[in-house]
Amino acid sequence: MSTEDRAKATGKNLEGKAQEAIGKVTGDPKDQSEGKAKQAEAKTRHAAEDVKDEVKKAVD
Repeated sequence: MSTEDRAKATGKNLEGKAQEAIGKVTGDPKDQSEGKAKQAEAKTRHAAEDVKDEVKKAVD
């Protein structure tokens, strides 16, 4: 996984955590669910990139 892709996925995760926390503080369920969705997206990106890394290792 490229460092840039890993940083983007980590940034998306942090953005999601922050949005979820803001939603909890303000009582906004929409922000909470959008934050959770961003975290899930980041997890999926990390998983996809991990698979790419494993394939690359297997080929080398």
